[in-house]
Amino acid sequence: MDYSFLIVIALIMLSTKVLGIASEKVNMPQVVGALIAGLLLGPSCFGLIGESDFLVKTAEIGVIILMFMAGLDTDLDELKHTGLSALVIATIGVIVPFFGGAGCYLLFNEEADSLRMIKAAFTGVVLTATSVSITVETLREMGKLKSRVGTAIMAAAVIDDVLGIIVLTVLTGFTDSTVEPAMVFVRIIAYFICLAVVAVVVRKLFRGLRSRFDRIHRRIAIYALAFCFLLSFVSEHFFGIADITGAYFAGIMLSDHSETRTYIVKRINTMSYMLFSPIFFASIGIKTELAGLDGNLILFAVALTLVAIVTKIIGCGIGARLTGFKTYDAVSIGLGMVSRGEVALIVAQKGSMAGLISGTMFPAVVLMVIVTTLVTPLLLKVGMKRPTPDNTEPAIPAKA
Repeated sequence: MDYSFLIVIALIMLSTKVLGIASEKVNMPQVVGALIAGLLLGPSCFGLIGESDFLVKTAEIGVIILMFMAGLDTDLDELKHTGLSALVIATIGVIVPFFGGAGCYLLFNEEADSLRMIKAAFTGVVLTATSVSITVETLREMGKLKSRVGTAIMAAAVIDDVLGIIVLTVLTGFTDSTVEPAMVFVRIIAYFICLAVVAVVVRKLFRGLRSRFDRIHRRIAIYALAFCFLLSFVSEHFFGIADITGAYFAGIMLSDHSETRTYIVKRINTMSYMLFSPIFFASIGIKTELAGLDGNLILFAVALTLVAIVTKIIGCGIGARLTGFKTYDAVSIGLGMVSRGEVALIVAQKGSMAGLISGTMFPAVVLMVIVTTLVTPLLLKVGMKRPTPDNTEPAIPAKA
């Protein structure tokens, strides 16, 4: 038996942690450090680690857990409270980047390909994603997290991700050329009907478990994670829908049980933070071969990054203006939605596995994710200097 996988784990854990801490020192999220660690370990730099079956499967577990946690973090009450405003912001904030990303792909890729339009659409889906983890920290430091603008950003980002997952589900259904389009939509409808039934059963089950919380609470996290894996398998195997979709909705189904949810998040987050998340993010860097970037691809990466930034600001800004926000606040909301972060990486990873994002195109996506993540706090701090009446939180001093 080959035990080299133990060295792989050790290298990934140490490098992602060290570079993650370094990223935090310059007020950047740890995911940036993890990506850089993967690039350094992979074929683009030192070539210490290459893709392997172990790495691929472990990374898949990592992404499933990440999406499950994202579902658990979904605040359904916040969605109900913000209602129409967040829905309009999120919807236009998905549509504009989607067509911007698809158009950018078509402009730079003219080769004949039966899947060309689907690949273009998938590039658009990558740009629809929003990751507000760094936005949250920036707004908190500025004392504007619970302002009207901050609340709108958070709620719209949640809806944004739900819409993105639905579009991802539809597109992955078309990757098999032997499947008729009508059957894809029938399968998707059947899938969501199945989810509705499962949600009713699972909520009743966990409500019963919560009533006996003092006796079996240690097992609830195990039951929840097992349910996540089961729904991920059912989604992929029986419906042909991405496993991360099942994981995300599994988390949403459990997100409204506050006490149970808190315990589940605490237990699973430890496992994810220590092992599976670092491996997933490092694997993205490892599979990214920067040597394949020629002049045309570099130009595409720059164009894709600019499109990613501009389309989010325009799309979300228009949605905010239509729902009553002043122009200044509407632009601030758009700035807060620019960061793509781990969500776009997850979508890009699924596209790569489905053959919709080539190995040569993948570095452009990774570059776009890194740049949008880096510039978001800078854009927010410049764009939200003006005080507004609804900002009542005291600003938090910067960390020493």
